[in-house]
Amino acid sequence: MTEEQRRAIPFAVRAALASVAMACFLLLLKGYAAWATGSVAMLGSLADTGLDLLASLVTLYGVKLASEPADHDHRFGHGKAEALAALFQIALITASAVGIAWRAIMAFSDPTPTQGADFGIGVSVVAIAATAILLAYQRRIIRQTGSVAIMADNVHYQSDVLLNGSVIVALVLDQYAGVRGADPVMGIIIALWLAWGAFQASSNAIDQLMDKEWPEGERARFIEVAARQPGIKGIHDFRTRRSGSHDFAQFHMEVGRDLTVIDAHDIVEGVEKALRRVYPKVEVLIHLDPEGHVDTDNPLVEADVTPHWFGKRL
Repeated sequence: MTEEQRRAIPFAVRAALASVAMACFLLLLKGYAAWATGSVAMLGSLADTGLDLLASLVTLYGVKLASEPADHDHRFGHGKAEALAALFQIALITASAVGIAWRAIMAFSDPTPTQGADFGIGVSVVAIAATAILLAYQRRIIRQTGSVAIMADNVHYQSDVLLNGSVIVALVLDQYAGVRGADPVMGIIIALWLAWGAFQASSNAIDQLMDKEWPEGERARFIEVAARQPGIKGIHDFRTRRSGSHDFAQFHMEVGRDLTVIDAHDIVEGVEKALRRVYPKVEVLIHLDPEGHVDTDNPLVEADVTPHWFGKRL
């Protein structure tokens, strides 16, 4: 783990703690508002905040565990704890969406008028303002650390802003515009939004657990830095993955067949230093091959990823 990664750890933990504190504040505020107004939309927002609190606690644990250094049983570190925490959050959001939808459907058959619109709207405005502050702080931490767990938490709190906005719309339509049934309709819309958000958020966590490759643009830029270094004859079997806020890259690098071991090692060190300057958070593993050496007949492994830089096949 690099020094920069070690400095990034406390920031991710602080962001998770801020998320827990905000969820506690909103839970108390919305709990009283749901009781005072009788709004299904407010109840849905309260349920979402309650699950946000549980999800934020899981995120805190996941970020803390992911920050632990590699040990004897986990030589690649504990970064995937963040992806597991994100999947737990997604499961909670899905359960919340189902519960809110069911409560809204029941409200159609047994409509209960809402009350205290002014109070409910005021609570929602306070919740939106407080959440916006948390979102801004989380985005800054995400830029610094790249934490997938904080990223997932940020997505959840973005939905919380929309949920509170929908509560305001529901209360205004129900009590001021006289549109009966607006409250359960907004509850169903909230449930659908939560389900869609859960579906989108799951892809990033699953990609990390499945060791999906970096996007092609990132891979190309990484190889460009390596290929510019002197002494390289080719690069193949380039593999990348992400684990929490940690990136890993490995590849086979070809050098001249007549080089001594020490000369070849110097080339490897030069490549590693160049990559570390540009990508300080990436852990790099390089396997050395003599030029022209073929490890396997697998074209995915043997395909040269540097033809542009060495004037080979395009």
